[in-house]
Amino acid sequence: MMRLHNLRPRPGSRHRVKRLGIGESSGHGKTSGKGHKGQKARSGGSIRLGFEGGQMPLIRRLPKRGFNNAAFHKNYAVVNLEDLNRFDAGSTVTEQSLRDAKVIRGNFFGLKVLGDGELKHALTVEADKVSASARQKIEKAGGTITMREPRRSQPASATTEDVVPAAAQEEAPKSAAKKKTAAKKKSSSKKKS
Repeated sequence: MMRLHNLRPRPGSRHRVKRLGIGESSGHGKTSGKGHKGQKARSGGSIRLGFEGGQMPLIRRLPKRGFNNAAFHKNYAVVNLEDLNRFDAGSTVTEQSLRDAKVIRGNFFGLKVLGDGELKHALTVEADKVSASARQKIEKAGGTITMREPRRSQPASATTEDVVPAAAQEEAPKSAAKKKTAAKKKSSSKKKS
């Protein structure tokens, strides 16, 4: 039986430390594996990732053109039908129940059900997206699919304080127009005098 006093690391997981500066016969003598001179041979001499000795680095030499949509991509948690067999017949499968069962983990925009495997009993599945084969198999097993309300992605920087009421938005252009007309009147009166 495993106890605290007889716990051992797995064989091969722990390695002998490379001992440097302990003489020529150690196999790491003289330069201790650092070679002869240069920046990398010095104490504390390390080069940051991507640095090419002052030469224009590769990341800056490559052309960057066009629009990249990666920042706006929506990632969905993918669940197959074979993963849903762990739930009891007649139960409702939601994103929260899948998280509780540790089927999905992490942050996602929504839930997508795919048709890999066979569903053994009827379930009510609540998801954002369902593939055609998954829909067919769920309905064949006697289950139902409930599509969730589409969520609008709001920028992370927007807060409740940033939201301007509709009445204030309507008044803003009117006040700006009044300021412009007042400025025009002042400039015309200066020209006349």
